[in-house]
Amino acid sequence: MPGGRHVEAVSDVRFDLAPGQCLALVGESGCGKSVLASALLGLLPGNAETAGSARLADGLDLLAADERTLARTVRGRRIGLVPQSPAAHLTPVRTIRAQLEETVRELAGVPKAALRAAAEAAAERAAFPADHLDHHPHQLSGGLAQRAATALALVGDAPLLLADEPTTGLDRDLVHRTVDELRAHTRDTGRALLLITHDLAAAERIADTVAVMYAGRIVELVPAKTFFGKPGPRHPYARGLLDALPERAFTPVPGAPPELGALPAGCAFAARCPLPPALAALAAPGGPPADRDCRTRLPLLTEGVACHHA
Repeated sequence: MPGGRHVEAVSDVRFDLAPGQCLALVGESGCGKSVLASALLGLLPGNAETAGSARLADGLDLLAADERTLARTVRGRRIGLVPQSPAAHLTPVRTIRAQLEETVRELAGVPKAALRAAAEAAAERAAFPADHLDHHPHQLSGGLAQRAATALALVGDAPLLLADEPTTGLDRDLVHRTVDELRAHTRDTGRALLLITHDLAAAERIADTVAVMYAGRIVELVPAKTFFGKPGPRHPYARGLLDALPERAFTPVPGAPPELGALPAGCAFAARCPLPPALAALAAPGGPPADRDCRTRLPLLTEGVACHHA
């Protein structure tokens, strides 16, 4: 609520995520993806409010849990976080080995005598090279820093991994390697993976389900093979995201998303949507415009898509 103004950053978000499955939450920067991640981990600012529920398989409602529960039993133990900026999550004055040893002692209860071997095993799970364990974070490349952060996230054997833009800043080879390793790990362990990304190529490589977010709402929720294959996405914005990929038409979506504090009464994408000109031809002579619903009535997520004319 900046300046006393109410901003609805995320609204009416609904999805299920099964063990061993990956859901990719995609969309432009500022659409609410990371806000959703912060809400699940209880890391929203103090002036934020949440409503609804976000339940783990054991019944715990993350949105209703207090800070003590989240800190002691959720973060690291039930939800492992692979952060967007590993440098911000790695302690600069301690070696990667020391940080892994501390984490396996705290989360896995490993005795002191076994800490060294447990830390090396944790590094191996994330393909972090053993000869870099005694390095400090500033001595690592971006790819190795990401692997170190991933190794820390995997320590607690949390049933849910939340990867928030884990490929940001990596070159394409490292992007492929990172998502392939995350996918193999979730399949091998039965963990669920919530991947938050703007990188559709990474999502195509790893996801079972794709959820497209726009202006704080999910506008399409479909199997990945449908989204990236045939028949493809039905929402105009989701189709625009695919068309903006270099290997496809490379046609950017024109315009910009609306301010979250000034959302229109109808569809938030209406001002950027390519459909209204085509719909105008369908309007009855002398009757209301065919896109009136788009401008006046909020589309709800029905049968996997939130669009009046999908």
